[in-house]
Amino acid sequence: MEKFKVWLSAIRLRTLPLSISGIIIGACFAHYNGFFDLEIFFFAILTTLSFQVLSNLANDYGDGIKGTDNEDRIGPVRAIQSGRLTPEELYDGIKVSILLSIGLSFILIMKAFGVHNFLYSVVFFVLAIIAIISSIRYTVGSSAYGYRGFGDLFVFIFFGLLSVIGSYFLFAKQIDHIVILPAIAIGLLSTAVLNLNNMRDIESDKKSGKRTLAVKFGRRKAKQYHYFLVVAAMIVTLLFSILYFTSYFNLFFLVIFIPLVLHVKKVKNNSEPVLLDPELKKLALSTVFLALLLGIGYIL
Repeated sequence: MEKFKVWLSAIRLRTLPLSISGIIIGACFAHYNGFFDLEIFFFAILTTLSFQVLSNLANDYGDGIKGTDNEDRIGPVRAIQSGRLTPEELYDGIKVSILLSIGLSFILIMKAFGVHNFLYSVVFFVLAIIAIISSIRYTVGSSAYGYRGFGDLFVFIFFGLLSVIGSYFLFAKQIDHIVILPAIAIGLLSTAVLNLNNMRDIESDKKSGKRTLAVKFGRRKAKQYHYFLVVAAMIVTLLFSILYFTSYFNLFFLVIFIPLVLHVKKVKNNSEPVLLDPELKKLALSTVFLALLLGIGYIL
C-alpha cells in the first residue's frame, strides 16, 4: 500500500486535469456540430492522461538523475529526490507507461478511423509516437529540450493546438475554423502553467543548468511573459465569443476571468517563489473550468 502511494505521488495527480482541457473543448464543439461519439471521447481522455502520466514519470526520472530535483527545489518532493523510488524502478515504470500509451493510442485511432481511413490512422499514430517521444525528451537525455528553453513551445503545441484541433478531428474527420481560437487560448493558459512552475524554480533550475525561459528571462521579464500568456488567452477567448456568438449561454466562461485576474494580481505582487506553488493549482483548475464552461455554453 505504501508503494502504491509512492507511485501515485510520482504520477502527480494534480497535473492530470489540465491535460484533458483540450479534449473537453474538442469534444464539446464536436457535439455542437453533430459529430460527438462517447467511445472516442472516453478513449481520448484515457490516452491523453496516459501521455501526461508518462511525461510526469519521465520528468521525475530526468530531473532526478541530473540532480535538478534537490534540496533547493520548491514544491512537492519528487520520487527519486526523496529516495522512495530508485532510478531503476522509475525507469521500469516509464517503460510500462510507454506501452500503455501506445496501446491506448491504437485503440483510440481504431475507434475513430477504423480501417476505412488508413491515411488518417497513420498520421495520428505518428502524432502519438511524437507525443510519447516529446513526453520523455522534455528532461531525459543530454539534449533534453526542457533544459534549453523549448518547453513552452511544445506545451503550446501539444496541450493547445494538437489537443483541441486533434481531438475535434477524431470526431469530425475534418478541421473546422470554430476550434482554432479555443485551441490557442488553451495552449496559452497551459504554457502559463508551465511558466509559473518554472518561475517558482528559477533559482534551483539556474544552479542545476536547466535553462528554462523563466531562467533566461529573469524574474521580472518572466512575470511580464506570464501576464501576456494569461491576458492573451482571455482576449482570444473573448474574441471567439464575439465572433461565434449564438446565445448568452456562450458567455458562461466569463466567470473564470475572475480567478484569472486575481491570479495575475497575485503573481504581480509576489516576492516569495514558494508562494507561487498554490497558484499552480488555481491556474490549472481555472483552465479546466474555462474549457468546460466555454464548451458547455455552446452545447446548451
